[in-house]
Formats: sequence, C-alpha cells, structure tokens
Amino acid sequence: MSALFVTATGTEIGKTFITAALIRYLRRQGRMARAIKPVVSGFDDVTKPESDPAVLLRAMGQAPTDGALAETSPWRFAAPLSPDMAARREGRAVDFGALVRHCRREIAAAGEDPLLIEGVGGAMVPLTDHETVLDWIAALRVPVLLVAGSYLGTISHTLTTLGVLRTAGLDVRAIVLNETLGSTVPLEETRETVSRFADDISVVALARQGLPAELDAIAAALCL
Repeated sequence: MSALFVTATGTEIGKTFITAALIRYLRRQGRMARAIKPVVSGFDDVTKPESDPAVLLRAMGQAPTDGALAETSPWRFAAPLSPDMAARREGRAVDFGALVRHCRREIAAAGEDPLLIEGVGGAMVPLTDHETVLDWIAALRVPVLLVAGSYLGTISHTLTTLGVLRTAGLDVRAIVLNETLGSTVPLEETRETVSRFADDISVVALARQGLPAELDAIAAALCL
C-alpha cells in the first residue's frame, strides 16, 4: 500500500496544485500514481473544467468528463463552505462511514501504486455534524502531507495543525510551505522557523518559480 493523505492548514493553500504536481512527477517515473478528492465544496457545473477534480484528472492524463468527475469526487457540493454547511444547503449530508469505506476501497484497488487522497479545506474542517477532516484521516491511518502557505501568521497555523495531527497519532511525513503570492514574509526564514519545531519532519519551501528540485525532496520525504 502506498497511500497518502494531503491536508492543509486552511483553504486555498495549494493542496490541489501540489497533489497534481506529485501525480505528474510520479507518472513521469513510470509509476501509475492516482489521486482522488472525494469531497468538494464550491463545485460549479459551469466552471467544472477548471475545478480541483478536473485538475487532478488532467494530471492523470484523463479528460474531466462527468463520469470521471463523479468517480474522483463523489461528494460534490455547490456552496463554497465547509462540507457540512454546503451539504445542508442542498438537504444532503456527508455519510462519514460511506466516505471512509470509499477511500479504503480505493486504497485496496491501488495496491502498491501511489494513491493520493486530497482532503477538503484544512485539517479541522467539519465534514458532518460530528466529524472533521482530522477524523477522516485518523480513520484511514495513512501517512500525511501537510500543505501550508508562507503568509504572515502561517507559522502559528502550521504548528497548530501539526500539533493536532500529532496528537491524533498520525504519521506526518512532510510539510510543504507553498509560497503565498504577495507575501511579505521571507519564505526560507519561515521554513527554518517551522523546521525548528517540526523535529524530524522534512519541511520543504516551494517558491512560485520552483518545482522539479523541490518535488524530488518532497517525494523522498514522503517515501513515494
């Protein structure tokens, strides 16, 4: 089994960008890496070709057809809110048990091929009235990649999220600091500060103009 859960410190941090980049990276090496994003909020039929699931599908060399989108993201909601709130707007709810079973089936089907499971929003985003993304990761017990930004305040957000993941006994393999556009905070200094508190966890700074070398470091840290 080579499954990995990609979560973040919040929304619009860059989970999909990094997940898609890792899929392309692994496929260039001849590995049949796949990605799923089972839960999506803010999904609009008009803009679905640019949606996060569509980005992941194209990284896998697939067209974002309605069928492929449904397989990649079975729980799709229109409102750009936390999934519990977005589902409630539609008179629906995320069935947490069904979500976990779906992911376990995907993990089993992947076998030894890499499977990246992208979460929704940040690690503490509510999925249901009682479960969060953290509960989802804990139920799957797979290694975690934590994605954070480089904006002012990200150090506290990153270390708080890391602490929550560690308290849950989860295996955080790496932290990626995805450079925030327009940030006034030095990226490398942010990486150094987070690293001091992350113990043996690899912290990779991903500059806007970067990718190839950083992907080598990320993949190595994740043991992919």
